[in-house]
Amino acid sequence: MAKVILAGGSGFLGQALARALAAQDWEVVVLSRNPRDDAAFREVLWNGETGGAWAAELTGAAALVNLAGRSINCIHSLENSREILESRLNALKALAKGYARAKNPPPVWVQCSATGFYGNAGDRFCEETLAPGPGFLAEVCRRWEEAFAALDLPEVRRVVLRLGPVLDRKTGPFPAMLGLTRNFLGGAAGSGRQFMSWIHRDDAVAAFAAAVTRPEISGIYNVCAPGAVTNTEFMRELRTAVGRPWCPPAPEFVVRFVAKHHFKTDGNLALHGQRCTPQKLLATGFKFKHPAVGLAIRDLLIPPLLK
Repeated sequence: MAKVILAGGSGFLGQALARALAAQDWEVVVLSRNPRDDAAFREVLWNGETGGAWAAELTGAAALVNLAGRSINCIHSLENSREILESRLNALKALAKGYARAKNPPPVWVQCSATGFYGNAGDRFCEETLAPGPGFLAEVCRRWEEAFAALDLPEVRRVVLRLGPVLDRKTGPFPAMLGLTRNFLGGAAGSGRQFMSWIHRDDAVAAFAAAVTRPEISGIYNVCAPGAVTNTEFMRELRTAVGRPWCPPAPEFVVRFVAKHHFKTDGNLALHGQRCTPQKLLATGFKFKHPAVGLAIRDLLIPPLLK
């Protein structure tokens, strides 16, 4: 049985990916800051910064997936911004040291990045060849990817997945947007013209699994649905799905105030966006289960027991 290592795999995406790979008969090992004895998969302690007993897991493993890094869903204070960047760079350094010491390290490294790489890109189409955009999150992604590219990993198949906002019924941006909409506050954020390169969680998991298992996938890929939509369009689909009437847009200053004081997060996450295209991923033959935003939203509203 081939073994896959998931660094930072205790989050919602990592756990979903672990289940998907286990269903394909992979042995899954999760590197976690807080390993649990009763976890569904074997969890090994690591701090995301230094070596340790976890490094022995790399020997003989078939693949590594790195999802490690502090969530950007917070107020971007100086301290939080520093932790967002350093958590990513430190995890890369620690994993690279483990690779250097392993006798037979994984021949595949799948590295997470984000569509925030392109900055607040307006309505231009963002393909993988586009230069990084302005702003803090673009800088984080740029430095994250540059650090990964600089690693000495001979004969390792490297894959970088620039992940768009993942729609999940319990975490990420969707529950907050759903809650506002159900309370008749489902208007656009600011101008509403900012694009959202969303992806359903099932498709995000499938893209990571494909990157692990398919040897022809190599390089950088946008991981988002083929139908990027504006914030206005997304909120209209969400209102329709939950049976709510039109709602006026929230001015930018209101969005920033509510984001900071109610959701404890940064308003730019709602006010900025990218219009990304997954054409390179589609060219590999990847099939999206949820390519249309309205149907994806409706799928998330179905209780899991009824699926």
